[in-house]
Amino acid sequence: MGRFEGKTVFITGGARGMGAAHVRGFAAEGAKVVIADLLGAEGEALAREIGAQARFQRLDVTQEAQWAEAAAAAEAAFGPISVLVNNAGVFRTGLLEEMKPADWRLVLEVNLTGVFLGMQAAVPSMRRAGGGAIVNVSSASGLYAQSTVSAYAASKWGVRAVTKTAALELGRYKIRVNSVHPGFVDTPMLPAGSEAYSQNFALPGVVDPDVITRMVLFVASDEACFSTGSEFVADGGLSLAGGRATKK
Repeated sequence: MGRFEGKTVFITGGARGMGAAHVRGFAAEGAKVVIADLLGAEGEALAREIGAQARFQRLDVTQEAQWAEAAAAAEAAFGPISVLVNNAGVFRTGLLEEMKPADWRLVLEVNLTGVFLGMQAAVPSMRRAGGGAIVNVSSASGLYAQSTVSAYAASKWGVRAVTKTAALELGRYKIRVNSVHPGFVDTPMLPAGSEAYSQNFALPGVVDPDVITRMVLFVASDEACFSTGSEFVADGGLSLAGGRATKK
């Protein structure tokens, strides 16, 4: 049996990139997976690929009412939610003086408010399941300061903070809450030039999403049963020198 046999796993941003890798990883471990995303065609195609143990759910993570509907639909289809992976995210760059307030708001709404609303919506279902695990996907940018990414960094530092607060509050219900901090991952969100820049780090290179999926699977599983409010970093050493080069 897989580590998540018969469990309901809800993954946001699950239609492509890291989210799709997470969906495949949990399904391979026996989970019943809800693929939540705005990308309908890609999400439906992934659900068909996996088969009966997956379903697509259209979800805008910034909308509270849609979260309530999605959580209820997941439980009705597969049973109470045991694992929530808050993976949905957007990326915008720009110097502080030049960034448009609309871009700032978008990044904070998707990357941070979406995580908050997701936990709020999933916790009642998790309590009915007798406990569970929440994995909030932050970033190496949630561990150090970097120019031109003020909105993204603020959102990812915020995810790190709300993860710890939630862990304190939800432990009484046997719900663990942890954050995962990827570095450069080969997805559509990867900035141009990342492969060359990554050669400067302790473990050079841009990794396949499956590398991060393996971390997420561990953090969500009973193998990490005594870990909560913690950061699990998979960034090749990116954050060791504050995002600066570590090799000459």
